[in-house]
Amino acid sequence: MSIGANKNYELGGSQYGAAASSRKQSAVPIPPVRRLRGYAFDPSLSIVLETSLINEIIFEVEWEGFEGEPLRPGPTGEYLEVIDYDPASHCFYEPLDLNNPYILAQDGLAPAEGNPQFHQQMVYAVAMTTIQNFERALGRRAMWAPLAREGDDPVFIKRLRIYPHALRQSNAYYSATKKALLFGYFPASPRSSGIHIPGGTVFTCLSHDIIAHETTHALLDGMHQRFIEPVHPDNLAFHEAFADIVALFQHFTFQEVLENQIAKTRGDLSSQSLLGQLAQQFGLAIGNYGALRNAIGEANPETGQWELIKPDPNAYFNTEEPHDRGAILVGAVFDAFLSIYNKRVADYKRIASQGTGILQEGDLHPDLVRRLAKEASKAAQHILTMCIRALDYCPPNEISFGDYLRAIITADYDLVPVDNMGYRVAFIEAFKRRGIYPRNVRSMSVDSLRWKMPNELAFADTAIATQSEDFQKVIRELQSDTIEAALIQSREQAFAFGLLIAKKFKEKISRETIRNNRWFREVSGLDLSKKDPENNTSGLKLDKNGYPEFEVHSVRLSVRTGPSSNTLDQLILTVSQEKENLLPGSYKFRGGATLVIDWKNLILKYAIKRRIDDDKRVDEQRDYLKNHIGLSLRETYFGPASDEPFMALHAH
Repeated sequence: MSIGANKNYELGGSQYGAAASSRKQSAVPIPPVRRLRGYAFDPSLSIVLETSLINEIIFEVEWEGFEGEPLRPGPTGEYLEVIDYDPASHCFYEPLDLNNPYILAQDGLAPAEGNPQFHQQMVYAVAMTTIQNFERALGRRAMWAPLAREGDDPVFIKRLRIYPHALRQSNAYYSATKKALLFGYFPASPRSSGIHIPGGTVFTCLSHDIIAHETTHALLDGMHQRFIEPVHPDNLAFHEAFADIVALFQHFTFQEVLENQIAKTRGDLSSQSLLGQLAQQFGLAIGNYGALRNAIGEANPETGQWELIKPDPNAYFNTEEPHDRGAILVGAVFDAFLSIYNKRVADYKRIASQGTGILQEGDLHPDLVRRLAKEASKAAQHILTMCIRALDYCPPNEISFGDYLRAIITADYDLVPVDNMGYRVAFIEAFKRRGIYPRNVRSMSVDSLRWKMPNELAFADTAIATQSEDFQKVIRELQSDTIEAALIQSREQAFAFGLLIAKKFKEKISRETIRNNRWFREVSGLDLSKKDPENNTSGLKLDKNGYPEFEVHSVRLSVRTGPSSNTLDQLILTVSQEKENLLPGSYKFRGGATLVIDWKNLILKYAIKRRIDDDKRVDEQRDYLKNHIGLSLRETYFGPASDEPFMALHAH
């Protein structure tokens, strides 16, 4: 009997056949990931014999596209919208449809410098990879910086826009005003390495490192919008360093690349390798000897030879340019990684060297290479997660590298109380070697560097400590809203719920019992006590009743899981105040605190503050801006308090 004789087997045949077909189709699970081809680094390494076979990799990004909201051409999904318009050519390139069955069947388009649709695929794949790393570390969905409105609620930004061909120049940057990534393309310098045709076109949107770097700027801005204000020498430097750290450690997720470089360096990751370099093609194309930046070494300008960078404990005090200052932080983090990696692989090297620890000459055994690569990947993922997770433990408005070290130590201690591998000590040692010391700590021990819990603080007046119960009531009253917010899956609904919690929190803090509460004033750094409007010398704006105004700047909710399956459920609130006319230009002096609340156990774990009445900080910021306002990226290129600091920061 032929198959066609039984209609149950025919497409569109009997009702039974159609139902069976429907059941069979609905039983197919949604893929967990979408596989997309791309460059591990950039196109330049695909035309070098030594690296051509490892440079093309497959990114596995979270599957986007369900019945309610499919992934649209662009690609346009939950987080990103790729818009391929080239203003210089007045040209729209056809948007890429990743749901095309032929594209799905071959893991996306093949890497090709001359194909605009592949450019769209590359920016989407790398940006989504970066977003996923943030979400895993933070324990929540990623949010972009909202659109601020004077006197009104901020507007939720659903998608970050990406323009692969926005600029005909050697630049790429995150636009804080457009909520977009703008990538440029440009002719290679005649002085560039022989790897480029002089005058040949270089596309920044094809560099993994540049895409990851700019996406990180956007993600960091979504959490700390005021870190782009250059009121502290570390603010812009931190933005640059952190973006480099994320791009750098994502290299270690590329298994074939990792194994290749470990085999090449014989397991010594402190020697020259692709893993510690950023933006090779871009650096060469603008006339550098090598990569745009290198975490552990650099080319000697006289000889052109690569040399290891030795930690300089004085560099932090003598360096002010944001990229150069940021490189100190990148070097410290990479140094911590190398210490952990060497500790993790020491036993393998002892076994392979019969106890001497010195490997024999020649190629490493492939099994040893795989073992070393596995440990390097694990250590790198841990370091990257620690660095991202620490963002929730940073002070508001401004940050120093010392503050960031304390944030790393505290965040890691909270989730991983027992540090068997010495990650925290490795960070401390690396920062000490570069002269980075936090203020107001007794020593560089883990215990001293952890942010103090409010119940650990010593108050001059012991009666102050008894006033904490008023704030405990506020936390209890917010618990039901917080639990409800934790169940929300929609990013837009979560944003709206965050606004609701912020309003309720502000209302409760505005109660007279809290405004006059000396404990909360000491803990938060805010000045909420009533003033005489006719004789207001505080510099604070007052409401109609004479109380100083303040804002709940951000609300973040996280649910994190530790290595021992322990969970950490936190509500992170940022409260701040500002004073005008204290700093040059249009800059405002700000104070406030990041409040880290354990919302299940109703405990204020940390209040990471910057006092609004800190005259020393006022003097330091005023002096810094007076001495550097001519160099300030905002002021120099865009006028006072411009919203596009990264445009000039990334120009070459």
